[in-house]
Amino acid sequence: MSGHSKWSTIKRKKAANDAKRGNLFTRHAREIALAARVGGGDQESNFALRLAVDRARANNMPKENIERAIRRGTGEDKEGAAIEQILYEGFGPHGVAIMIEVVTDNRKRTVAELRHILTRMGGNMAEAGAVAWQFRRAAYFSVPAAGVDSDRIFELAAEAGAEDVTLGEDIEIVGPVEAFKPISDKLQSEGIQPQEAALKMIPTSTVELKPDAALQVMRLSEALEELDDVQEVFSNLHVTDEAVALLQTA
Repeated sequence: MSGHSKWSTIKRKKAANDAKRGNLFTRHAREIALAARVGGGDQESNFALRLAVDRARANNMPKENIERAIRRGTGEDKEGAAIEQILYEGFGPHGVAIMIEVVTDNRKRTVAELRHILTRMGGNMAEAGAVAWQFRRAAYFSVPAAGVDSDRIFELAAEAGAEDVTLGEDIEIVGPVEAFKPISDKLQSEGIQPQEAALKMIPTSTVELKPDAALQVMRLSEALEELDDVQEVFSNLHVTDEAVALLQTA
């Protein structure tokens, strides 16, 4: 399993056990409300909503919270301020490119919090377009390899339009955005449940740093992801096994 995949697993476990579960539910509620506002409240016809709800359920968000978020998005529930999804750009230590996906009801608050963390940890905000050209949005799936036929998953993913399948302790599938639903449907048809399924910003190329330098970037990414408004942080850092080992012992 690649260092990046190991790091992703560590972060998933940390999120699942997060003492600030209320904050985690707040993030999910905003994502669900935004998806419902854009595409309606029907999960069958609104795939973005179905994806957001699946992520919330994976973190044990109560059903009533999910339903309330959907009503807020569709306008049935007028409570709360309007929310929006934004991608901010920045640079981390050693010039690593960073994309920060947020869902917020207050841009000024979000930008102030992002700038504070970035500045404190050796990075800075960037102008729109300064970083985005180094990434592309893609469909991403991660499936635990234990107990599944990895060759069959490879076949299913390829049939559905995947561009890349990496086999290891976790099976990672990457494809174009338009292949997200076909890949998801193929996996579900065989009873295969991904541990992660999302649209991500994938770097077109990566940079590798020495483990201690990479650790600085990884710590920054984790600090940003602890902010309530931040959904996910993407970077062009190549995460090595050595960097992950250092993170776990630091």
